[in-house]
Amino acid sequence: MKPQRLTEQSKTIFEQAADVAASLKAQAILVIVEAPLDWEQLKQIVGDIQLVLAADQVEFVEGATDAQLQYVLLNMQDSTVQEHLTQAILESVADDILAPRSRVVAVYSGFEADTLDSISILRLGDHLVRLTSRDLRQLETSVPLDTLKIVVDVALDLGREGREGKPIGTMFVVGDARNVLINSRPTGFDPVRGYNRKERNLNDPRVREGIKEIAQIDGAFVVSADGTVEAAARYIDAPAKDITLAKGLGTRHWGAAAISRATKAVAVTVSESTGTVRLFQKGEVVLRIEPFRRPMKWKEFEYEPPAAPEAKSAG
Repeated sequence: MKPQRLTEQSKTIFEQAADVAASLKAQAILVIVEAPLDWEQLKQIVGDIQLVLAADQVEFVEGATDAQLQYVLLNMQDSTVQEHLTQAILESVADDILAPRSRVVAVYSGFEADTLDSISILRLGDHLVRLTSRDLRQLETSVPLDTLKIVVDVALDLGREGREGKPIGTMFVVGDARNVLINSRPTGFDPVRGYNRKERNLNDPRVREGIKEIAQIDGAFVVSADGTVEAAARYIDAPAKDITLAKGLGTRHWGAAAISRATKAVAVTVSESTGTVRLFQKGEVVLRIEPFRRPMKWKEFEYEPPAAPEAKSAG
């Protein structure tokens, strides 16, 4: 793809982002790019501030390496801006491009596709809690990040939208499926039982939609490292002794902490009350993601016509 010269609007956006980054002493400017840009021109605008690029396709960052710019690939074409930003942070910290508790100014297309029109200030500590690059590598060691990303995407959809307008709380336990099954038991009917592995793999969009439809059942989903849903409606039997969690977190979160400590799995929960997605490893919360606010639900306009005035009697 041919690099694009920056428009006057893009120049202004980057100049403002550079000013904000300088005043806040931000570590970097993170750019969600949708096409290759004139990287040298961009570097001249932002000056000495570190630039980090994030893109869904490698073609979008063509020439960035030659310009000595760092980038991460997301492959999230159908995801929201919030999910792009969160994953960009995750990948950048994992690759030691950004520090876990740094402050970053993000530039992205918030309103119109292919038009850089929005600036946000991201405090990575708010997104990553106690997450470090070492933690991320451990996450990737026990569970492939590709599989974890798919599960988190499903969890975010449920946290943001619920199902049929109603909030949903649920749990996914990813990786080390054999030991997870040993440390859990069925709560009753398992809706995924009897399907072959291909029909239960979350890499298939149809399977993801099917899982969302049954997410309101009680119990946890057990997902293997390759993305196959091994079982659903599982009650976690792992002991929760000596686990410490923040006040306000319910039994679902305690179960997630317990199973993540008893096994090598990563547990992903969706809070029914807030839609917040949390990742647990080794008994602790290692990542918290706040999804977009649930969409507004329109109601039918109700109108009751005024009562007709009573006829006056002739007299």
